[in-house]
Amino acid sequence: MKDLTTDPASIDWNGVIYKTILGPDESGGAMSIVDSLSPVGSGPPRHIHHAEDEVFVMITGSCRVWIAGRERIAGPGDSMFIPRGTEHTFKVVGDEPSRHLVILTPGGFEGFFADMAAGQYVIPRDMAAIGDAARRHNMSFTGPPLD
Repeated sequence: MKDLTTDPASIDWNGVIYKTILGPDESGGAMSIVDSLSPVGSGPPRHIHHAEDEVFVMITGSCRVWIAGRERIAGPGDSMFIPRGTEHTFKVVGDEPSRHLVILTPGGFEGFFADMAAGQYVIPRDMAAIGDAARRHNMSFTGPPLD
């Protein structure tokens, strides 16, 4: 696999590296796939995707995954399906970063990551701007990140 940290097509949002490896323009809008490298301790606030189903595929590292009140530890080779409208979050745990694929159907949500990287917004300081971008991308925040 390519090193995301040196790939010129990658974007960085506060230490989380994202690269869209299949965009909606390449799938007729059906899906997008984002390769992500997240440092230990990172993870988003609880949220809901209102228009997209999400599949999370673990490549390296471990994540504590919370989906609709149920928690598990996911590691390399594990995958989780998160239906649209389902509250969820994750936090990278252990001693190595998590590389994972985020598969979204239909495509389009990957634009949220691009917006965040462009503005270099910080949670919780910039939640008003982050929330505005989330709404544009059919997402709402519902609670804090995992402890």
